[in-house]
Amino acid sequence: VQLVESGGGLVQAGDSLNLTCTASGLTFSRYFMAWFRQAPGKERSFVSGIKWGGGERRLYADSVKGRFRVSRDNAKNEVYLQLNNLKPEDTATYYCAADLWGAGTYHSPSYEYWGQGTQVTVSS
Repeated sequence: VQLVESGGGLVQAGDSLNLTCTASGLTFSRYFMAWFRQAPGKERSFVSGIKWGGGERRLYADSVKGRFRVSRDNAKNEVYLQLNNLKPEDTATYYCAADLWGAGTYHSPSYEYWGQGTQVTVSS
């Protein structure tokens, strides 16, 4: 199983980015897919997630509600995170994670697979 994130970069406050996580080696449509982030010196925290199957269930951390949007394309084995109105406090490494038949949890140990991360840096 491999999860590969892409799309990170250095942007200014107020800008947008689109992150992509491409999965291989698993039956993608069976997994709840989530995005976590970790800033230097801080614990990894849940950002957003989207349910397997129809993908109607979406979760967001309070800090990103109204600014970030998660989506998925099961035909392409990809999950996306659109980051809008970025703030300096959004600076972190963003990780993609997969939870088989997951209902959606903020608890990182519940996720079986993880990507290597993509860096997002927001300057003020």
